[in-house]
Amino acid sequence: MENFRLRPDDLGTVGTGLQRPECVLCFESGDLVVSNGDGGVTRIRPDGSQSHILGDAQRRIAVNGIAVTARGEFLLADLALDGGGVWRLRRDGALAPFLLEVDGVTLPPTNFVGVDAKGRVWVTVSTRLAPRDRAFRGDVADGFIVLAEMDADGMAGAARVVAAGLGYTNEAIVDPSGDWLVVNETFARRTSRYRIAADGTLGARETVAEYGAGVFPDGLAFDVEGGIWLTSVVSNRLIRAAPDGAQTVVFEDCDAAALARIEDIFQRGELSREHLATVASARAGSISSIAFGGADRRTACLGNLLDDRIYTFRSPVAGAEPPHWRVRL
Repeated sequence: MENFRLRPDDLGTVGTGLQRPECVLCFESGDLVVSNGDGGVTRIRPDGSQSHILGDAQRRIAVNGIAVTARGEFLLADLALDGGGVWRLRRDGALAPFLLEVDGVTLPPTNFVGVDAKGRVWVTVSTRLAPRDRAFRGDVADGFIVLAEMDADGMAGAARVVAAGLGYTNEAIVDPSGDWLVVNETFARRTSRYRIAADGTLGARETVAEYGAGVFPDGLAFDVEGGIWLTSVVSNRLIRAAPDGAQTVVFEDCDAAALARIEDIFQRGELSREHLATVASARAGSISSIAFGGADRRTACLGNLLDDRIYTFRSPVAGAEPPHWRVRL
């Protein structure tokens, strides 16, 4: 694993004409489901055919993170500037609120939603600031994590904030043991974890890994050897953090001079959405998420912010089985 490196030309692709495929999920059936910026998800079948499941016209969702429930319904994190919260999308396109407020407070633009093996729903909000650019700094830590129960009908039950004070909360996923919630803090440049109590309460934050210049951690996934794979937007880096903490840069696709300019802007506290949209790369388009698919879960799939396809490669180690792996769509 230490010697495994990828070049831009090593990447394959799946899908075509995708709309901001920021988040990707893989299934035992060979299907992929990716977020669709037009307000839903796109399903890519093993034969390459695609179908779009978009929410009805009552509400346009700016879809970011996505999840699939045991019932085969989709949960969508809404990142719209005038929206937020989590919405439920049925396969027929029916769209309804799932979780729009916690403790009587409306959720602001919402980054990620995940469902664990116990059917609990984990939701991340990166910042309470508006616009979100104001939190594109290493000294802002107002992100938080919400835990929501889900009833037998797929509706949200009790919800509460279980962690706060995070440096731009991004993907948060329960590890294969079920004991830890692992979360990327994009502009704090670290991966953290929280021990999960039986009632869902989280323990104190622990640092799993910290990153240096050019790394802005976004998505994550686990492998069967206990490693954590992390994507970095802007620099198009893919990093594997081994169980002993050792980090390996598996892939990088960026223009060094352009990245240095972005880094300088970040250090000055002036980073904005416009800067994040000016990624200079040979192939990938600001990779943002990773999932493992194929029959052996060794086909890694990379979601991204600035391209219209999913990038793929063959991994030397299999991904851990995610909770949605056996769901039939």
